[in-house]
Amino acid sequence: MTKSKKRSFPTAFTVLFIILIFASILTFVIPSGRFSRLVYNSTSNEFNITSPENVESSLPGTQDTLNDLKIQIKLEQFKNEDIKKPIAIPGTFTKIKQQPQGFFDVLIAPIKGTMETIDIIIFVLILGGIIGIINKVGAFDAGIAALSKKTKGKEFLLVTLVFGLTTLGGTTFGLAEETIAFYPILMPIFLISGFDAITCIAAIYMGSSIGTMFSTTNPFSVVIASNAAGISFTSGIVFRIIALLIACFITLLYMYKYAKKVSNDPTKSLVYENKDQIHQRFLKDFDPTIEAVFTTRKKLMLAIFALAFPVMIWGVAANGWWFEEMSALFLGIAILLMFLSGLSEKEAVGTFISGAGELIGVILTIGLARSINIVMDNGLISDTILNYSIEIISQMNSGFFAIVQMIIFSFLGFFIPSSSGLAVLTMPIMAPLADTVGVSREVVVNAYNWGQGLMSFITPTGLILVTLEMAETTFNKWLKYILPLMGIMAVYSIGMLILSAYL
Repeated sequence: MTKSKKRSFPTAFTVLFIILIFASILTFVIPSGRFSRLVYNSTSNEFNITSPENVESSLPGTQDTLNDLKIQIKLEQFKNEDIKKPIAIPGTFTKIKQQPQGFFDVLIAPIKGTMETIDIIIFVLILGGIIGIINKVGAFDAGIAALSKKTKGKEFLLVTLVFGLTTLGGTTFGLAEETIAFYPILMPIFLISGFDAITCIAAIYMGSSIGTMFSTTNPFSVVIASNAAGISFTSGIVFRIIALLIACFITLLYMYKYAKKVSNDPTKSLVYENKDQIHQRFLKDFDPTIEAVFTTRKKLMLAIFALAFPVMIWGVAANGWWFEEMSALFLGIAILLMFLSGLSEKEAVGTFISGAGELIGVILTIGLARSINIVMDNGLISDTILNYSIEIISQMNSGFFAIVQMIIFSFLGFFIPSSSGLAVLTMPIMAPLADTVGVSREVVVNAYNWGQGLMSFITPTGLILVTLEMAETTFNKWLKYILPLMGIMAVYSIGMLILSAYL
């Protein structure tokens, strides 16, 4: 009898393409619609308004104009560029001609998605080239061997440290896409320390996600959301810090229990069947039986590479760097490492290209993920979904208002994965609704933060599938790991939201 072949879970590409088709279908089902948009023009001191039909007009840049439009935001926040993106004008939603995205639109969307994310793609390719050079000279192998000896018996400190640093970055300045750079260097260290790939992903991705979910000073979420809601971001910051610390403890405890279970029995790992494949990718040249000589050259190369990360974080946090500047930084590091490697010019360049080539799958995933947003944006359904949501919560009493808002923000987080984009679109409309039911606007900001943050744990249109592709892990494995924690965090967030509503 022929043994049936075990059916495997689809790759990230297939999952994203299925979602892309589903998004296309939604553009046929959900009516197209738009809110009017308003943006401040500092040159002319006017508000430029774009109607749902794309008709442009201007109004005086005064507080009276904002009041007349029922936008309860201070004029200074526009002039100080606290709010730079176009915001939705309350009460202006209009259904427009249906914009269904058909077969050709679905085919061209991944091409456009790749073109629109070229800045991220270049960054990833340069990073892959650097990893290739460092692996070629054996610097990683020697460094990992030395580190594993020093951390023997204290392995979970590594998880705690990585989680703590990424959480700090997430809550203060919105560390998210930048974490892509961490996996090639940290995954081998985690594997040698006895952890599986899931634990490494959780330490980095969940650190960033918990930090951004419970943002304290993140300009891309809590600050811009507070400004768009017409309140100061410092309002309720102490409560948010307390909520963040408790969330960190819950997440670390969950991660520790899983890591302990895998340590006691490696077969309990959710990625145990893919262990050889994962080790082949990240530890293909590592042989624990061979004593790797940690030479001065190797130490210097690793030190220079490691130094690039705090420089990158400084640039992003203090100087507004984005992928263009980060790519330039790592390109400079790559050139320096080529000179230090001792490789010939031909061998160094060939190794760099080969290393970059190993991340082709990752960059295709980035482009495909972006294509889903393109289809939904071109189908003009996001505003319609927001309008439906407003109709639901406008009839709520204060007891359910905060909870339902958080659920709605989680739902909207799938269709609008950009935290700043979601904030400027929803807050001018959602925040005033809180006044009608006697709930503070601070609660609405928390509902937005925690709702969209919770959805980021699993949103395929966000970073998670790109992350999983880098870590040779399928989406179903991640879901098995994260869904219980997601449920715990949902209950916790709702509890804290209710508490904040009555404080």
